[in-house]
Amino acid sequence: MTAQALKICEAAEKLPPMERIELIEHLFFTLDSKGERGKIDKLWAEEAEDRLLAYENGEMKAVPAKEVFRKLGSKRK
Repeated sequence: MTAQALKICEAAEKLPPMERIELIEHLFFTLDSKGERGKIDKLWAEEAEDRLLAYENGEMKAVPAKEVFRKLGSKRK
């Protein structure tokens, strides 16, 4: 990774979690040179619906976002 990219990454790591997610999505979709965004959005929507249905049917438990981000943060150290 270039020095410029490292500086950008360091700055991005200081953003709040939701802003980092938005940045990741933005960068990811800039790679979409074949017009695949609609397909990707459709697949993510289907995945979200499947997960919600699994949760509602008691097949999956919910984990609070704070806990998820805490675990992710501890893995980075």
